Amino acid sequence: MTYSVAVIGTGAEPDDPGGDGYAMAYHHGGGYEKHADCELVACADIVPENARAFAGEFGIRDDAIFEDYGEMLTAVEPDIVSVCVPPTLHAEIAIDCIKSGVVDAVHCEKPMADSYGGARRMTEAAADRGVQLTFNHQRRFSDAVRTAKDLLDSGEIGGLERVEFAAPVGLLDYGSHSFDLCNYFNDERSAEWVMGQIHYDEENVLFGTHNENQAIVHWEYENGVHGVGASDSTGTGGPAAGISCHNRLVGSDGVIEVGPESEDGDEDLPPLRIRRNGEDWKPIKTEDGLHGWEFIDRAVAENVRCLQRGETPELAAENALSATELIFGAWESSRRRGRVDLPLEIDGNPLREMIDTGELTPEPAGDD
Repeated sequence: MTYSVAVIGTGAEPDDPGGDGYAMAYHHGGGYEKHADCELVACADIVPENARAFAGEFGIRDDAIFEDYGEMLTAVEPDIVSVCVPPTLHAEIAIDCIKSGVVDAVHCEKPMADSYGGARRMTEAAADRGVQLTFNHQRRFSDAVRTAKDLLDSGEIGGLERVEFAAPVGLLDYGSHSFDLCNYFNDERSAEWVMGQIHYDEENVLFGTHNENQAIVHWEYENGVHGVGASDSTGTGGPAAGISCHNRLVGSDGVIEVGPESEDGDEDLPPLRIRRNGEDWKPIKTEDGLHGWEFIDRAVAENVRCLQRGETPELAAENALSATELIFGAWESSRRRGRVDLPLEIDGNPLREMIDTGELTPEPAGDD
């Protein structure tokens, strides 16, 4: 079977994506174009010239180019839809696709949504309608990440005791990947509580959503494994510098680091290394590092494979929701000034709400 695929939110061309995106639709499109069982048949964007450029790149007919995604769903009835709009629109558009009655699968960019309620409603809608809903946490498909998981599962560092991360931008934007990888390493276990604190005095608005300047987060999973994460968009050696590693796995018999950073930032370290108790660091050979557009090709392939077989994909909404719960739970903890027990029982966005009430008063960002 060949799946018909449509993309909502084509954005600008990769050579000039602008400050509001990374031309993610083109990377989604490339993944479908490479897949033997997929055919890109339609696209929609509120900027007509963007949609036309995307259609030209992927050979989409002129009569399958739309400004209104609702009209596209009715006219084309695609099997799969990729949603590549800003996060503030994710929930609305994904739910519209799910409820259209014509779509079998929706693959959406991360983060899930700009509110926890929106993320939860997307997940519930997909489950109610039997639609496969996935989110583009493509870094799971890095060979460095997969190899780290293999080493962990084979007992190379004993039992897992703690997962750590350092995110360079913010908990919602980059941290969406960071929390997702922590959950992946701990076999998608549920967290029982989360505690966090943030600093936000200069606006850090990414793709229409606020992200704190600095944060520190601690949480515990149901199996007793702890998590510690930090974000820092200031570049001044804040809390993230204390972790200085993209992801770290601390076990009873050793440590694995994915994306380690040297103390002075100058040394070129391998994307993956291991240190067993009593031994020096040992680099682990991998086929790639932590970043690569080809990971999206692998994500698309995994989603299609699971759709064909009726299996749950790694990038399923339920897994993404667990990471999203920790993001909004950390912000809620900062608002309450205390630990937040999970499951999370809020609908909104605590960071934005603290700004709206004047509890946080970030100044406009200065010009670089």
